[in-house]
Amino acid sequence: MTNIAICGANGKMGHNIFNCADAREDCTVVAGVDLYTKQYADFPIVETPAQLPVKPDVIIDFSNPSCLDGILDYCLSTGTPLVIGSTGYSDEQIAKIKSSAQQIPVFFTFNMSLGINLLVQLAKKAASVLGDQFDIEIVEKHHNQKIDAPSGTAIMLANAINETLNNSKHYVYDRHSRRQKREKSEIGMHAIRGGTIVGEHDVIFAGNDEVITLSHSAASKMVFAEGAVNAAVFLKDKPAGLYDMSGLV
Repeated sequence: MTNIAICGANGKMGHNIFNCADAREDCTVVAGVDLYTKQYADFPIVETPAQLPVKPDVIIDFSNPSCLDGILDYCLSTGTPLVIGSTGYSDEQIAKIKSSAQQIPVFFTFNMSLGINLLVQLAKKAASVLGDQFDIEIVEKHHNQKIDAPSGTAIMLANAINETLNNSKHYVYDRHSRRQKREKSEIGMHAIRGGTIVGEHDVIFAGNDEVITLSHSAASKMVFAEGAVNAAVFLKDKPAGLYDMSGLV
């Protein structure tokens, strides 16, 4: 049995994670962390990780990048494994996450969906086959409440493709002010925000007289919750290190 604490317990993802864990027999939610501490299930919710009344086996964080320091402080001081599902981290914060993984198990990915992580592998394979013969564009769509753009998933896709191509590409995020032809070394990144779109990602390989498009669409946030709970069960009892979805796909 894996005992889980949820950071961001009263958010939409927090509720989804609880519902997902509650339907399983190999894990349970024992506590939550949220500035809004109203309970909706049979576990306590406190304002900060330091106030947790019980030490969980794993913490799942879907809160906010501003909460990272407090979560890391708690996990490092107690040796608690951490699953990070939030996005929008700065380079400095990502460096802190990677540094913490030298002391505790940390599961860190820009997207918890198994389907998205399969998309990453397919995009890498396509890039290795098509090479510089095709132009590469990434289009991501999300709801109108999402703050960061491009999405962490779009960046993850671009980085995976770029690593496959020996980091020979640079990213172009906006074309309206560019009065020039597209360079072969570009990966275009485009963000769309509107309505209640959960998450859609297209990786477009455009060549001479043919276009290959790899797509993923999430119909609900439950796909991310299921991935996060899978990651938590996977992470329990793992040694210190940085883990990602490659261990689950």
